[in-house]
Amino acid sequence: MHKYLKQISVAMLAAVSFSSCLKEPVDDGPGPGAGKETYVYNWPLIADSSYNSLIANFYNASGKYYNENNAGKTTFHYWRNAHALDVLIDAYIRKNNDPQIKQRMDDLLAGMRTQNGNTYINHFYDDMEWMALACIRAYEVTSDNNYKTTAQLLWNDIKGGWDDRWGGGIYWNKDRANKNTPANAPASIIASRMYQLNRDPADLDWAKKIYQWQKVNLVDPVTGLVWDGLDGTGTNKAWKFTYNQGVHIGAGVELYKLTGDVVYMNDALRTANNSLTGDFTSGNIMKDEGGGDGGLFKGILVRNLLLLITDGNLSAADKTKFANFLRINAETLWLQGTSRPAVIFNSKWNAIATTTDLSTQLSGAMAIEAAAMLKELDLID
Repeated sequence: MHKYLKQISVAMLAAVSFSSCLKEPVDDGPGPGAGKETYVYNWPLIADSSYNSLIANFYNASGKYYNENNAGKTTFHYWRNAHALDVLIDAYIRKNNDPQIKQRMDDLLAGMRTQNGNTYINHFYDDMEWMALACIRAYEVTSDNNYKTTAQLLWNDIKGGWDDRWGGGIYWNKDRANKNTPANAPASIIASRMYQLNRDPADLDWAKKIYQWQKVNLVDPVTGLVWDGLDGTGTNKAWKFTYNQGVHIGAGVELYKLTGDVVYMNDALRTANNSLTGDFTSGNIMKDEGGGDGGLFKGILVRNLLLLITDGNLSAADKTKFANFLRINAETLWLQGTSRPAVIFNSKWNAIATTTDLSTQLSGAMAIEAAAMLKELDLID
């Protein structure tokens, strides 16, 4: 799976930390252990608390990026910071285009280029794909051409990762040794969204071509389980990660929106239903996939299940099922997996940790932001 093998080392910088100043948001409920039978979730305030914690405990003001963890390790990780941009966008939308959050987005855009050797181009195709996706979203909500230009630059490089070996597909990285779901399903999403922006038929062709290769080679046609990748030795069917399920769901939703072809929606639903099974959950709570890169995996599934709910053509029953699944996970994380007052999320959403990786914090933030969005849409209480 995704291991960030070529990290960029930076000088050790003092982490910005205001955790001692953070307070649990004032909800309608008093919090766990307060003797009240029903806890009423105020998701917008909870999301504010999550956002404030990300800034206070992880932001590296000198480098304009987010540190590896909240315990003083300041290593820069490209793909994790791309997801940090995505979470800033969530907050920007929720806070009605807050200019302060836009400035944080712009600072991170600049900081990532500096930390990546004064370029956005990276050795890993999947890492660049996450940055491209975040930049497309940023452009859509801000109309700032800096984000669109960056996304196009990355997309042009990503397309160079495709060749006809093993029937097609995009390589994981520029060593060109294996092709996997993390490099292909997000690329199909990029192609669909670039088509929505530019209406270039070539982008829609790319979206369909990449999706078809992914579906034929890396998806169980019966269960919808998404496999990790393949190389000259065969297909890796042993690694079962929430990450892979999420991106295939998203790719199907985007192509359904563009084409109206119900095959794409049926594919997305099959994988989404399978992602709620015991391979990925225990008692309806998404499994612990550890820290490091694995800390981000649940958040990717959350984001794409939310996309399925908001943009997919779902029955009322399916919409309720998936919304309640995300609600239960967010509630569990908030009451059982959040360390206070710093508001630190654990990779295990029903246990406490005071030290966590940026990746893990971002997954938790995505779960909280998803709940806030579902509440705004009146899909959860």
